[in-house]
Amino acid sequence: MGADAIGFNFVNGSVRQIAPQRAGDIAKRLPPEVLTVGIFRNHAPKTVVEIVNRQGLGAAQLHGNESTEDTHWVAERVPRTMKCFVAGSETARRARDWGTNPILIDAPKPGSGESYDYRLARDVPSGLAVVLAGGLTPDNVEEAILAARPWGVDLASGVESAPGQKDPKLVAEFVRRAKGVTLPDSEPRNEGPYDWDADAAL
Repeated sequence: MGADAIGFNFVNGSVRQIAPQRAGDIAKRLPPEVLTVGIFRNHAPKTVVEIVNRQGLGAAQLHGNESTEDTHWVAERVPRTMKCFVAGSETARRARDWGTNPILIDAPKPGSGESYDYRLARDVPSGLAVVLAGGLTPDNVEEAILAARPWGVDLASGVESAPGQKDPKLVAEFVRRAKGVTLPDSEPRNEGPYDWDADAAL
């Protein structure tokens, strides 16, 4: 469907939670250009690294109250680690302290599926690439991208037919609309899968 990355949710109690071994089995079947991301919330740092490495995933997304020390520890062992921050928060304004790039900016109520003022995602330290999340759908992703100017977009509930059940048509439509946006001051986007290796030094 054209997505550049896919997330595997390991958050305890989430309707989208998946067993690590199952995630690894799926990841092995994906094209190598698709980045596989483990999603964690307040897991022990060693657990994060162990799951990512054992299941052959390409990245880790930290969605909890992870300390700067724990985030740095994970990022040293999983180079593509992404820390999540709440849009407009004081921690988002200090995001550089956690040492990950890109960062993920989520809604004031993370995981709620509610949209918000996406311009808040720009209130982060300069030089950090932002992945925008929170309440995104095929209907609002173009407007959100124009407001936030993110490096990437991330979603879950906005393309589901029921909690935890992705709708392939909605996923394809979301990707089509997101990749079709041209920012007024940007160069035309390249066709084809995103080159994560080329941008790993961001």
